[in-house]
Amino acid sequence: MTLSVPESVRNWMGGSIQRKLAVVLAVGLAIASLGFLMLIVASYRDRVLEERSMASLEINRLLQVALENAMLNRDIPGLAGIVERLGRQDKIAGVMILAPGGEVRFSSQAGMVGQRFDMARGELCPGCGLPLVPTEPKTAFLTDPKRGEVLRSINPVHNREPCVQCHGAISAHPVNGILVVDYDARQISHDTMVAALTLGAAGLSVLFAVIGGVGWMLNRVVIAPVARLSAASGAITQGRLGERVTPVGHDEIAALGASFNAMASRIEHSMHDVESRERYLQAVLDAMPDGVRVIDESYRVVNANSEFAAQHGRAISEVVGRTCYQTSHARNEPCPATLVTCPLDVLSKSAGPLICRHRHVRADGREIQMEVSAAALDIEVEPGKRRHLIVEVCRDLSKDLKVSQEQRLSEIGFLAAGVAHEICNPLASIQLGLASLNRAASSGSPEQAADYIRVIEGEIGRCIAITSRLLKLSASPGERRELVVLGEIVTDVLSLLNAEVLKSGVAFVNNMPPDLRVIASDGEMRMLVLNLAQNALHAMPNGGHLTITGRRSGNQIIMTFADTGVGIAPENLARVFDPFWSRRADGVQGTGLGLSICREILKSSGGQISVTSELGKGTIFEVTLPAADREEQSQ
Repeated sequence: MTLSVPESVRNWMGGSIQRKLAVVLAVGLAIASLGFLMLIVASYRDRVLEERSMASLEINRLLQVALENAMLNRDIPGLAGIVERLGRQDKIAGVMILAPGGEVRFSSQAGMVGQRFDMARGELCPGCGLPLVPTEPKTAFLTDPKRGEVLRSINPVHNREPCVQCHGAISAHPVNGILVVDYDARQISHDTMVAALTLGAAGLSVLFAVIGGVGWMLNRVVIAPVARLSAASGAITQGRLGERVTPVGHDEIAALGASFNAMASRIEHSMHDVESRERYLQAVLDAMPDGVRVIDESYRVVNANSEFAAQHGRAISEVVGRTCYQTSHARNEPCPATLVTCPLDVLSKSAGPLICRHRHVRADGREIQMEVSAAALDIEVEPGKRRHLIVEVCRDLSKDLKVSQEQRLSEIGFLAAGVAHEICNPLASIQLGLASLNRAASSGSPEQAADYIRVIEGEIGRCIAITSRLLKLSASPGERRELVVLGEIVTDVLSLLNAEVLKSGVAFVNNMPPDLRVIASDGEMRMLVLNLAQNALHAMPNGGHLTITGRRSGNQIIMTFADTGVGIAPENLARVFDPFWSRRADGVQGTGLGLSICREILKSSGGQISVTSELGKGTIFEVTLPAADREEQSQ
């Protein structure tokens, strides 16, 4: 049988070792005491029964002697009187004398004489197992419907020589009658109950004393120290690493407390060391100028620096713990490996580092172009257990695509030789004119001096025009838009490239009409033409032709830059506008920013750029810009 314990009791017990021990100890001692009490009560009852049986047998022997004398003297009235007087004695419930066949001959109870007990069915003493004619004394407790529990003593009256004349031979009739004496057993039950209650009270007293003593000892030696250890453990779990216990004594619990304190001290030291290392690592990552993040096998970002968070317009807490495709690509599932170069996918198959370019999405939805340098990192987190991580260094390419003053000056540096050549010739003419003017002034020829002055003024104007073009090209870009005549800008920029054109053997063909005008930044348009022209020069190291053509198509101005250079391979056409991608035909390693800058300039001006090319025949770049008067035309 399974003992069912209510859920509330189990919860109450499960909350404390002290309660468990108290309940188990109480139940165990209670069961042991109950068993011991039942054993004592049963033994006591049997002992009382035995003593009363012995006493009843002695009394029955005396009664039997008296009855035998009365029977020998044939004193039937005296025999009946003895039975009646015995039945009125204290603690005796009734006396009967039965014939061997079970018929009641004498009885102290009225109405019993003449009744018969079926000896064969054991009616005289149910459950006693008496023979048909009992020959030995028997004592047993019986329950009488009228008198309650009684102690029945059955004593056979044996046949003797003096009785042979009336009862026949001893061998044929060994028993002359059966003496039955019923003793009142209520006193025996009372005595037994009193003894049981006394023993029970004593047992309970001992039980409570033992439980109290054992509980006090367990609480002092085990429960209280364990509770202190538990409280200290809970405090350390909550982050209070300075919590300690005070060991009491020198037993095993005290040794456990000392070990706990030593362990807590090591944990505190280790945690401080780990936190210091984490702060150091985070400080190193934050000091890096590029964005850095670390990704695990499940695409989850386990670390990132402040630059990466700033690049994507998020806090570090919004990056760490989320997946890489959520924080940088605004996706709800991993990026398709067929569309995006995924460092986690690629580096799981190869060990080498990876450099690729991605378009990331900021928190505000704006796209940014990133150069991602990734490498695999395998670390052992536990003995026999390794963790595969990917470290990404993300560089924001949009910063390098800005047309900065430094970039402009860098591009103008390539024009230094041509500008020097253009200015050198007018200066030489001015020098000769001044010498001639000096001679004319000495000879007194004012008309000739005036001619020389006009030549000098023309050459000075030429120098001023060259420097003006250079200043316009080097001017810092701004947000101010103005009316720009594209034909004039193309003429000015090509004049600055005269020296480089003569050196490379390239011929310029300017087919720009004078009426093509746009609203844009003058400096940005000059930088656009310069970059496209220089890009064509680099594609024709052995000479060729660059033809710049302009036309109007509806509300759009279309310029084409067609060269007869080496051309671009079809697989590279999609990459020519990528930042830092360079494949110059003259073998010089370029910056790879010229065409990227052109695209950014046109994007800010509302224009577009496209490219077509054929290997060995040349390349055509087509620039489209909104016409300055597009609104008037549309009206």
